[in-house]
Amino acid sequence: MATDSSSRGLLKAVVAITPVAGSILFPLVVPILMVRVSIASGVIAAVVIGTLWFAAMLRTSEMPGHH
Repeated sequence: MATDSSSRGLLKAVVAITPVAGSILFPLVVPILMVRVSIASGVIAAVVIGTLWFAAMLRTSEMPGHH
């Protein structure tokens, strides 16, 4: 029972952090890569981060009425 409660708490933390992490990480990493490395690396990072962020948001989404 305790592990179920702690895993549910961890999932709630991940659900809460996922949108914030992506919205902070994306605008920090992409421009830094574009300036320091190249525009192409910034574009690639934008695609990769955006795709991973989107997948994480879908994976951790909570639908009302679904357990």
